[in-house]
Amino acid sequence: MPDFPLTQKLTAVSLVSLLVISQSYANDNAAVSAEPAQTANTAHTPIEQRSHDSNETTHHRDEEEHHQDEHHEEEHHGDHHSESIERIQVRATRLGRIVSDAPMRIEVINGEEIQEKALMRPGNISMLVAETGGVRVQTTSPALGSANIRLQGLYGRYTQLLSDGLPLFGGQASSIGLLQIPPTDLANVEIIKGSASSLYGGSALGGVINLISRQPSDEFEGEMLLNLTSKDGQDLTGYFASPLNDEFSASLTAGAHHQANKDLDDDGWIDLAGYERVTARPRLYWHSDNGANLYVTLGVMNEDRTGGTLPDQTVPDGTEFMQTLNTQRHDLGFVFDQTFSDAMTLSLRGSAMQQQDEHRYGLVFENDAHENYLLESSFSGYNDNTDWVVGVAFQSEVFDSASFPTFNYSYQVPGVFSQVDHALTDDISASVSARADWHSEYGTQFSPRVSMLYNPGNWTLRGSYGKGYFAPTPFVEDIEAVGLSRLAPIEDIDAEEATTASIDATYTYGSIETGLTLFGSNIDGVTELDVIDPAIIDPAVIDPVTVVNDKQVRLINAPGVSRIRGAELLVRYRWHDVKFTGSYLYTDSSKPGEGGFDRTPIALTPKHSAGGVIMWEQHGKGLLGFEAYYTGTQRLENNPYLSEGKPYWHLGLLGQITIGQVSWFLNAENLLNVRQTKVHPLVLPQQAPSGTWTTDIWSRNDGFTVNGGVRIQFGD
Repeated sequence: MPDFPLTQKLTAVSLVSLLVISQSYANDNAAVSAEPAQTANTAHTPIEQRSHDSNETTHHRDEEEHHQDEHHEEEHHGDHHSESIERIQVRATRLGRIVSDAPMRIEVINGEEIQEKALMRPGNISMLVAETGGVRVQTTSPALGSANIRLQGLYGRYTQLLSDGLPLFGGQASSIGLLQIPPTDLANVEIIKGSASSLYGGSALGGVINLISRQPSDEFEGEMLLNLTSKDGQDLTGYFASPLNDEFSASLTAGAHHQANKDLDDDGWIDLAGYERVTARPRLYWHSDNGANLYVTLGVMNEDRTGGTLPDQTVPDGTEFMQTLNTQRHDLGFVFDQTFSDAMTLSLRGSAMQQQDEHRYGLVFENDAHENYLLESSFSGYNDNTDWVVGVAFQSEVFDSASFPTFNYSYQVPGVFSQVDHALTDDISASVSARADWHSEYGTQFSPRVSMLYNPGNWTLRGSYGKGYFAPTPFVEDIEAVGLSRLAPIEDIDAEEATTASIDATYTYGSIETGLTLFGSNIDGVTELDVIDPAIIDPAVIDPVTVVNDKQVRLINAPGVSRIRGAELLVRYRWHDVKFTGSYLYTDSSKPGEGGFDRTPIALTPKHSAGGVIMWEQHGKGLLGFEAYYTGTQRLENNPYLSEGKPYWHLGLLGQITIGQVSWFLNAENLLNVRQTKVHPLVLPQQAPSGTWTTDIWSRNDGFTVNGGVRIQFGD
């Protein structure tokens, strides 16, 4: 890593250069009258999209006409029946480029697919992202069911989860957060794989998932969805949006969710955690005729979740081990844009999140609070061939434990960032982004990323290379599952660093789209859990008697480099009302073995996985779909029953009938009734040193499930 003075010089040179370029662009555009934007429903266009649309309409019009004649949307998940090609404008790269024109690869899950997945799992977004190529939802707590998102084999803690570009779920979103976000109000989901620290800092080492909310139209609209499951689960969600006057519009999303405890193998341990959850998120939009736009959102969530042993049931040592988690989360976010001269935009954004948790792990109770804050200002512009943005940001992440204050931390991270997208020729463009952060705990961090796009005819070729970092906290996956009671005080931990690269090629011919991606990552200093050897501990730091009795563990930076290499293959085909999507993922992951002389596969990372979906749909009438997903063998750690997970298939059927504005749906998941507990017990013979009583989840553990219900839409 560069040292502090060098990073300051690099950053200063970058900012000065970009500002000089931007001033030149401003002068050029001031001399030429820009063609005004011609977009419908301007007052209710998304804030970030609207501000850049007004700047970008002239900029991309020639390119857009060319691509509409010759190209299918490259990373577009699904199609519509419109004869014109749908062009999705992404916001995760900060420059609002059309997805097919962006040098940086962004995959987009569109609204049509979101609506389909919402029928399968209305309570959270896990199903939505899990069935995207190169994305794996990994269960991190078999007791409470929490999970995180792994992109191209990288650890889930490296994935930054955003809502409309804001970290409303925290800088390092907890694994349980993924299960508390309903898909009801989503318009699109944007996914950047590989290091995105150059855009969003240390929380985006493995990539970004940006949840884009639906926007109010010119008329009142809404929907209600009621869902019931065969496992005694219920979901009731609602979305309502309306213009308030010529300048203001608003939306409200709310939900109530219930799941009963389920012990599917009758061993006294809850296999399907129970919960009661309510959520609400109002949003307010303001648009001024002078080019100013404001978006404000407020979120509240309350959940009580229960797992572990059933009442009067015990683990092998003869004791009860109930696990509970009571969570209250509040967040507030805003985005403000002001355009100047149809070529420049000033953006301000900020967010604040506070989460209170009450944990129970057997006889251990933990109360803690997480806080996350962001304040950011950026200035962007464009000319005929170049888009650019420069900005400054301040992020704060605070953890406060009333039960174990030795683990409290407060990270303060000011930073500067810049990005330039430049069209070298009609077919070749490049994107360069860089960020410098001054982390209060881990010092100066410099994160660059370079991407290239070559777009000849029906081919689209991209390459990307980036570096990033991750600021460790106590909450690796194992600790999130069992709490802090057995963890030794953290000391001598360095930031985790990674280098990621990818090359992908897409070819489109008529109704057929094929894609191949080759990717690789090197991660240095991975933070992992290590059992303390009483023979080598320092008595001044840790009491040896405590270590022996409590089997305490500690966090260390693993020696050597963890390596991930892989390939993604994607095929899409549409024939009339039927669409087919097939995908295959190969992942070769390894880390240094004991002694550093050999390499060991990274646990819970299948080498082979594949999926296929065939869907028939007529809009306004109904749909019928079948899906099949295969997960291959994977190495297991700390599992006395197996050293390698068994391969398995997940099959599902979905049907929906629509009459007017009412849709009835029925969905069957896991048709083969796959359950990990059919292969081996979930509960360990004895408690692990970390405090957990369960093996990792490497398969499904919910069994065959049917859900169904009704969706009622309001407005046009």
